[in-house]
Amino acid sequence: MSLQEANQKKPDISLNLRTLVDDLVKDGRLSNEDSELLGLKTRRKEQLNWNPIELIAEENLPDQGNPGRFLDQETLTRWLAEKARQQYIRIDPLKIDSTVVTRVMSYEFAQRHQILALEVKEDEVVIVSAQPYVHSWEATIEQSQPGKILTRVIANPADIRRYTTEFYTMARSVNKATAAGLKASSLSNLEQMLELGQIDQMEANDAHIVNIVDWLLNYAFTQRASDIHLEPRREKGRVRFRIDGVLHLVYELPATVMTAVISRLKTLGRMDVAEKRRPQDGRLKTKTVDQHEVELRLSTLPTAHGEKMVMRIFDPDILLQTFSQLGLANEDYDRWESMVQNPNGIVLVTGPTGSGKTTTLYTSLKHLATDDVNVCTIEDPIEMVEPSFNQMQVHHNIGLTFADGVRALLRQDPDIIMVGEIRDLETAEMAIQAALTGHLVISTLHTNDAPSAITRLLELGVAPYLIKATVLGVMAQRLVRTLCPKCKHQGDPDPDGWRVLTEPWKMKMPVRMYHGVGCLDCRDTGYMGRQGIYELLRMSDTVKELIQAETDIGRLRLTGMKEGMKTLRLSGAMKVAQGDTTIAEVLRVAPFSGTQ
Repeated sequence: MSLQEANQKKPDISLNLRTLVDDLVKDGRLSNEDSELLGLKTRRKEQLNWNPIELIAEENLPDQGNPGRFLDQETLTRWLAEKARQQYIRIDPLKIDSTVVTRVMSYEFAQRHQILALEVKEDEVVIVSAQPYVHSWEATIEQSQPGKILTRVIANPADIRRYTTEFYTMARSVNKATAAGLKASSLSNLEQMLELGQIDQMEANDAHIVNIVDWLLNYAFTQRASDIHLEPRREKGRVRFRIDGVLHLVYELPATVMTAVISRLKTLGRMDVAEKRRPQDGRLKTKTVDQHEVELRLSTLPTAHGEKMVMRIFDPDILLQTFSQLGLANEDYDRWESMVQNPNGIVLVTGPTGSGKTTTLYTSLKHLATDDVNVCTIEDPIEMVEPSFNQMQVHHNIGLTFADGVRALLRQDPDIIMVGEIRDLETAEMAIQAALTGHLVISTLHTNDAPSAITRLLELGVAPYLIKATVLGVMAQRLVRTLCPKCKHQGDPDPDGWRVLTEPWKMKMPVRMYHGVGCLDCRDTGYMGRQGIYELLRMSDTVKELIQAETDIGRLRLTGMKEGMKTLRLSGAMKVAQGDTTIAEVLRVAPFSGTQ
């Protein structure tokens, strides 16, 4: 019986390898030679209880209907959905409320029928399956969800199996942890928050809490998250991931479970579990499923309903990326390299939190840290532990500040000193002293653009002549989301947006301008990953002449532009012209200035 014939009947018909192969040949998607070879190779594997789709996909055979492509699981599942006249869907775990869908059916029922609930609405329940001609489970679902329409969709069998296990394992751990005996009322207000200290420590060692923490971390790694937010609320705590600069709600945990999860993470991060009144910092190193080492920086904050925790994820492999991969290329890279190759002076990187300053600093230091150079850093806190640096952390509770750290480092025979941030006059003066005594100092400031870094130093109280004598240059940066390579298409031009980006250069609009349509890979955002846009101001003699006690930042910016400085918006416009990002994305992150 062919697939089309099976679709007209209601009795259960499981997918059969021979039938699938015959229909693929009939549709011109598989050659006769490949079908015979497939039969020989997969006959012994049918006993593994794999879905026939997986058996065919494993052989990586060419798709005769689409030259240059192969019959992978996604392609075969789409083809099957068309044959069965059912909607194809790729499961996006970030868009599924696993606490709700796991209540539709038991884990054993879902596993036995290879189905999974994806969405539960007031009048509809959506069930995904990789067996479009098996109907025996429908009656059970309809009885358990009275008054709701049952909608069937088809998805990749490997994804169904994976997420069935993940969702139900997580739900089981949460339910058992909730039933362990914690009183939800203990989190109802700020006054009672401190009573949880000893209970949290007990629960943090519970196996169910361990499972939840492991799942959250692995989930964040697979979803390319840069930050994990654990936010307690009165009844339910929220778990959110920041992916490509945007926060996504991932899971909701009962308040008591959220407290135990945070306690478990505080224990792993060597933080004081009993202390809930003060913010704390910690760090931990772990491994992904594929044994890839990842570092996490932990930060807690007391709130009205308990401690909030944010974990920043640092991938050590990012230090192995080239400047081109980070978005710093061509003239900008040449200007940056000429600044950091100097034997002495100060180089500043500016931008708000999350603009990629740390990545730029570490990547630069990694390239500079050769065997004949002593690189020392003073940070608050140490972001990533790097063997080629000598790293020291600020400890305010014992009086070790940035200024004290630089003072100590000067006695360590350094060649290059990285100061995490210049926050006050004392730190600025120590950085200047280091630069004047023959060291290269690299540091950060929080300003909107490169010229503003000069006025910021003046505001701190640094004398203009010291800025002229030590500062080599300033680089401001931002991160823009890059277009998803799977779904980006040429779109309509935007003359107004282009004019805003390129004033006053009057750049010609590019022939092609791209935008993201949105697909399953990028979760319909149209963006995948991020790159930097940069604004580099070199301290030329002309620029130095403008640095006075009352410096005109407008003149400083215009002079810098005349000497080759591209503003953040112009740097973004060049990435738009290359088809890497969009005008809207550049306008979102790049600040407005009088000269753009």
